[in-house]
Amino acid sequence: MSEPGDQSLHGASWNLDWPRGDGPASLHRQAHRAAASAVTPLHPVVFFFCRLGDMVMLTALLDRLHRRFRLPSYVIGAGNWNDAVFRGNPDVAGVWSFGRHTPFLLNRAWPQVLRTLRASAPGPVYVCEKHYRQLPPIRRMLRLGGVDPARCVFITDEPAGPAEHLVDRLLRLSSRTPAALRAGDYPVPAEAAAGPRLYVADAERAQRDAWLRAGGWAGRELILLQPGNHRSMGRRRARWRRTNADDKAWPLERWAALLRRMHARRGEALLVLRGAREEAPMLREIQAAAALDSVVVAGASLREFFALCEAARSMVSVDTGPAHAAAALDLPLVVLYGAESPHHWLPRSPGGAPVVGVVGPPPSTRVDQIALEAVFDAWCSLEPHARAVGTALRAGS
Repeated sequence: MSEPGDQSLHGASWNLDWPRGDGPASLHRQAHRAAASAVTPLHPVVFFFCRLGDMVMLTALLDRLHRRFRLPSYVIGAGNWNDAVFRGNPDVAGVWSFGRHTPFLLNRAWPQVLRTLRASAPGPVYVCEKHYRQLPPIRRMLRLGGVDPARCVFITDEPAGPAEHLVDRLLRLSSRTPAALRAGDYPVPAEAAAGPRLYVADAERAQRDAWLRAGGWAGRELILLQPGNHRSMGRRRARWRRTNADDKAWPLERWAALLRRMHARRGEALLVLRGAREEAPMLREIQAAAALDSVVVAGASLREFFALCEAARSMVSVDTGPAHAAAALDLPLVVLYGAESPHHWLPRSPGGAPVVGVVGPPPSTRVDQIALEAVFDAWCSLEPHARAVGTALRAGS
C-alpha cells in the first residue's frame, strides 16, 4: 500500500502575519484539513459467513466503512452467491468465499486471503459473524494471518438491542474503532447511512432487454413473484414439501389464486415466477394451476434476477434472500413472514421504495397461515409507489 506524501504539521513554519479576514480560527481549519489529509487510507477486512439476504444487508456496512476509511473493503464470506452480490460494488476491493463444511485450509482462496490479511495491516478487521460454529474458523484465520487482535472488532462484543434490525446492528458495528486505530483519525461520516444497495451492469441490462424482446414482452409491466426459499431449492426439498415442515412455504394453490387476482387488476402485466433451477418444477406447477398466458417462469441466475428487479413494477416474495436483493434495487415489495420477525429482517431499500411485511409472529408463525386477501391487499397498497410501465427497460434500451 503506497504511503501518502509527507503532509505532517510537525516542523512546519507558519506565517503569523495573517491576511485581512483570517486569524487563528482560519489557521485551525487549515491545520485540521492538513492533518486529515495526512491520515493513511485503509482497506477494512470484513468477515461474514451468512446467507444471501444477510450479505445483501452487509452492503450498508461496506458503504459506511468506505466513506470512513476512504478505501473499499475486502470481504470474506461463505457461499456461492457472494460474487453475484458484490459484483460492480465500488465499496468492495475483493471478495473470497469458503465452504461452510470444508476446512478453509483446503480452499483455493485461502492463500490469497492469507496474503490479504497480512498486506492490509494496520487496517481494521470487522467480524460480523455471530454463529457459534462459524466464529472458531474465523479466529483461526486471523491467528494464522498474524492479525493483531487490536485491529479487530467483533459484532458479538456487544449484544443486539431489543428488536434491533440487522442493518442497524451492522451500522452500529461500523461506528466502532479498533484499539489499534484512533477514532479521531477516521470519524464516522455525519451523513445518514445508505440502505443496502446492489449494482447492475449495462451488459446485464442489454441481456435482459433481449430476453424480453425475444418473448414479445418488451414494454409490458413486469410483476415478479418469488414463491421459493432456500429449503425449496435444497437437496431435501422433496422431504420439506412432503412433511409440510417449511414455515416459509405458501400453498401453491394460493400462489395461483394470487396470480389470477393480479391479472384481473392489471391485465396487461407480465407475471414472472422466479426461482433457482431446482425450483423450476414447482414454478411450473403454479403456472399450470393459474392457467394464464400472462404467467411465465424465469429460472434466472442471481445476476439475471437483479436485472429483472431493476425493470419490474413490483414484487411479492416469501421471506428469503431474493427479497432483500429486490429491495436493494429499489423495487416495491411485499414479503410474507413465517417464524421470523419483520422487526429484525424486513428488507430495506436505498431509495425509500416501500417494503410491506405481511403477518409474521405474532399472531402466526407459518406463512401458510396468511390469507390470500392479506397478500393481495398488501400488493395493492404498493400501487401509488409502483414503477411506471417499462421505465427501466426504455432506459436500458
